[in-house]
Amino acid sequence: MVYDQADRERKPQILRNEFKVDQKVLLFNSQLKLIAGKLRSKWDGPFVVTNVFPCGATEVRYEVNNNTFKVNGHQLKPYHEGPNLSSTMGEVEIITLMESVIPEDPPEEVPRSPTA
Repeated sequence: MVYDQADRERKPQILRNEFKVDQKVLLFNSQLKLIAGKLRSKWDGPFVVTNVFPCGATEVRYEVNNNTFKVNGHQLKPYHEGPNLSSTMGEVEIITLMESVIPEDPPEEVPRSPTA
């Protein structure tokens, strides 16, 4: 009885994503669990929605090769395009962290004590 009441209160919180045609979305990569590590993104895309079916299925098109296929709507999330970094900041300088830094003047040797 208590569980039924908690379930009724929680149901309005569960929202179903409603996608529109020509909207950009990301697709959850379920095969990634077997291969990649923690830091790799679990989402592929962006894809473009081409058709939305009433049962929750969605047809998407991959922009790179124009392949279309149907997926479950639960495997999609909206894609939000961010501002272009170079247009907002002007010139962008790329710094690699793998460059070795060699000082111009080598450090002087510290004299050792004769007791050693």
